[in-house]
Amino acid sequence: MDLTSLLKPSAVKVVGKITSKKRLFQDLGEIAAASYGIDFNNAIDALQERESLGPTGVGHGIALPHARLIGLKTVVGAFVRIESPLDFDAVDRQPVDLVFALFAPVDSGVEHLKALALVSRTMRDPAICAKLRSNSDAVTLHAVLTEGPNTQAA
Repeated sequence: MDLTSLLKPSAVKVVGKITSKKRLFQDLGEIAAASYGIDFNNAIDALQERESLGPTGVGHGIALPHARLIGLKTVVGAFVRIESPLDFDAVDRQPVDLVFALFAPVDSGVEHLKALALVSRTMRDPAICAKLRSNSDAVTLHAVLTEGPNTQAA
């Protein structure tokens, strides 16, 4: 598993400002629907349900929302860079500007965990985050995310 198999170029977006977590989840739902054929409402509901268990803002301006969906065949991702950071109830109370969402099949088990670990490892890399924050072109952001040593799961 690598990030090129998880993240389509069309699933990467830059937005100026998002006013709430709910609006962010709507944007992620739109990306998931357009890029992977995932039902828009199911994606939003699943993200909100998972978030109600505890915030997925992991610190340093990064959020990793994730959800399991009925009918999905493989783990897929969506990435959003927010130009005006959003209050996300992150563990370090810092606003979030880099969001990598994962959608996984309900029965994905270890594949979901491997994908989450891969994304987490990638997003913990300060050099990758610096490149992501300094670019506003979705094609460039996709290239940054899918190149480099951390883009493959064990």
